[in-house]
Amino acid sequence: MNHQEILSKMSVEDKIDLCCGANFWRSAGFEKYDLPAMAVSDGPHGVRFQADESDMLGINTSVPATCFPSGGTSGCSWDKDLLGEIGEAIAQEALSYGVDGILGPGLNIKRSPLCGRNFEYISEDPFLSGKLGASYIKEAQKTGVSACPKHFAANSQEYKRFSSNGHMDERTLREIYLSAFEEAVNDGKPNMLMTAYNKINGTYCSDNKWLITDVLRNEWGFDGLVVTDWGGMHDRVQGFKSGCDWSMPGGGTKHLQNSALAAYHAGTLSEQEIDACADRMITRMLNAAKARKKKSDFSRDKHHALAHKAAVQSAVLLKNDGILPLKSESVSLIGYMAKVPRYQGAGSSHINPTKLLSLRDITPNWHYSEGCDEHGDTNDALLADACLIAKESETCVVVAGLPDSYESEGFDRSDMKMPDGHIRMIEAVCDANPNTVVLLLCGSAVEVPWINKARAVLYMGLAGQASAEATYELLSGQTSPSGKLAETWPLRYEDVPCSEYYGMPHRDAEYREGIYVGYRYYETSGTPVRFPFGFGLSYTQFDYSSLEANDHKITVSVKNTGKTSGAEVVQLYISPPKAGTHRPSKELKGFEKVFLQQGETKQVTFELNDRSFAVWNDGWKIQKGIYTLNIASSVHDIQLTATTQVDGEDMKIPSFEAGSWYEAPCEKPSRTGFEKMIGHTVPIPKKTVKGQFTDENTIAEMAEHSIIMRIVKYFIEKTIAKMNGCKLGDRNPTFKMAVSSSVDSALFSLVISSCGSMPKNIAYGLLDMANGHMLGGIKRMLKKE
Repeated sequence: MNHQEILSKMSVEDKIDLCCGANFWRSAGFEKYDLPAMAVSDGPHGVRFQADESDMLGINTSVPATCFPSGGTSGCSWDKDLLGEIGEAIAQEALSYGVDGILGPGLNIKRSPLCGRNFEYISEDPFLSGKLGASYIKEAQKTGVSACPKHFAANSQEYKRFSSNGHMDERTLREIYLSAFEEAVNDGKPNMLMTAYNKINGTYCSDNKWLITDVLRNEWGFDGLVVTDWGGMHDRVQGFKSGCDWSMPGGGTKHLQNSALAAYHAGTLSEQEIDACADRMITRMLNAAKARKKKSDFSRDKHHALAHKAAVQSAVLLKNDGILPLKSESVSLIGYMAKVPRYQGAGSSHINPTKLLSLRDITPNWHYSEGCDEHGDTNDALLADACLIAKESETCVVVAGLPDSYESEGFDRSDMKMPDGHIRMIEAVCDANPNTVVLLLCGSAVEVPWINKARAVLYMGLAGQASAEATYELLSGQTSPSGKLAETWPLRYEDVPCSEYYGMPHRDAEYREGIYVGYRYYETSGTPVRFPFGFGLSYTQFDYSSLEANDHKITVSVKNTGKTSGAEVVQLYISPPKAGTHRPSKELKGFEKVFLQQGETKQVTFELNDRSFAVWNDGWKIQKGIYTLNIASSVHDIQLTATTQVDGEDMKIPSFEAGSWYEAPCEKPSRTGFEKMIGHTVPIPKKTVKGQFTDENTIAEMAEHSIIMRIVKYFIEKTIAKMNGCKLGDRNPTFKMAVSSSVDSALFSLVISSCGSMPKNIAYGLLDMANGHMLGGIKRMLKKE
């Protein structure tokens, strides 16, 4: 049967069932319509496909797959071609396992360094995120496997992610939090896209017709499939109306199908609205079945080599006073993570690697001391041994950063600090041997109070399964570091504009800082930072010359003037005219990574368009005037400048702007100023009390007031601990993530993501009991829904 025949012969019930998953990773299949099921898996930096028992928590082992650098690390490569190669390789592996769609890349913006999932996200800048994400998508989809960028949109914190409400103005939403997805859709043309859990201005993303239909489909021309995040379908009826096609996972969603069918019979949901979603499901499933016939295989060795290449190209040299590259093999290696590497994040993206070595494994002739334990703790005995070993060699390499338990999906970091034990270890070793290099393994920015003691700092990030080999290649000077930071590293967390109102205990997300995220704030306000956006050192030097600006075409020459080959990321930032509405002092509008042999010169060309100069003001508009074109090696290191006259209009300045924080950002924006900017007051969430709980509340919240929920919470945590082979309260990151994603999940989401282990009648019966209605709760539990 062809597409239209299938749709025309399907009953309304079958169409509704088609739009809900069958199990954790698969859609429903219908033999009677010759419509085979479709499978997806997590895939931001590798295939996490569970052939047997499935979960979103990383508890059950997935098939072996190449673990590439996480998105936050590969983003530091600033290399579009490299991201394309990674996307293609992941898709090849997916196809070999019968997976039709990979859930990635992650395009959310790094609003705060504390977001627990920052390691998955490419950048704080939407232009960089969008360009790299589009390359990943295009090359992945050449294999026939669908890419699925996520999480659409404004999913910038893990705390209360299942029900948090993001308050922001449309300009901020358009310029910062939507534009990476817009670029990925327009250039990458993904076949799928995943909605976020959270609300935006009061409406859940899965229910948001303005977001999914008006913007994504009608404005941007997206014609693919929209799927929820796992457990993220808030209202199946509103989901159909909004254009949210596919609710995942399945197995615990019969109540969603029933509600949609009841709405259809009541006349509040039309068959046309159901057909629109079912039609897109059929399209994707038939195309997936066709691609699956290709029967791909992959070379583990070749993909490991690509993971190695990606790790090398993504590493950022943050400091070097000449000690690197290493001059001899007389080296002492210090740190637990040198023996048990931190190479990926925790949560749904956790990969079962095809190969893994530690830095200790590949440097058997180096002296070694642990210096600390797996949690980043240390003691006098460990430090004494580390100092003793440090003195035995000419140079010392300390491996530190953030242990697994510090950053993960499901929870945010509490601060930007490294473990106290890591700081003590670094400082003690530096005192024992001043010739010390620090390697940082972490997924986002950290405070580095010890920076003046170390002679060099190499940020490897979470560099994937080839992290150790790549690290040695860089330390030994076989290749020069060429990564550039894709996020700003503040001096301290207090300098972050949203630090006073981000994350715990703030249930809702107030985007008071508006468009001033990351370097847009630091550069405009003049706030000093530890390492600026786009920063990264090299073992060689580069000279910029011959800048020419002709209309919207800019060319510049770059020469490698050093003594070794290397790569430079040429960056183009635009500074606005003084007239018009408030704007950041610099915004990234072009970048290109060029590889140069010693003495070689290459010309780099940037092509700008109207959007390069536009701001959102009830539509994309250009303020006429003189713009400055900044050619830079980082946002703070401008090499050459030129100006260009741009035609446009004299835009009306919003009434709130005069004298506001947004006119001259500095320190922290006030709630009052934010409310003036968005034009209405922002309600302060009230703590829900017994008798007022809804399905948006969590078991953890209700457990504070209900003995029944305290018992349920205990047994869920006990079960998760047993599955992870740990005890309650352990610092096991998978345990912490699983607990957060269950007992601190909105009740409606928990019912869906449980795949039937927490049926709606049981969950909502417990909700009645938590509200003090014991008899009603028992009756509801006995009634199947």
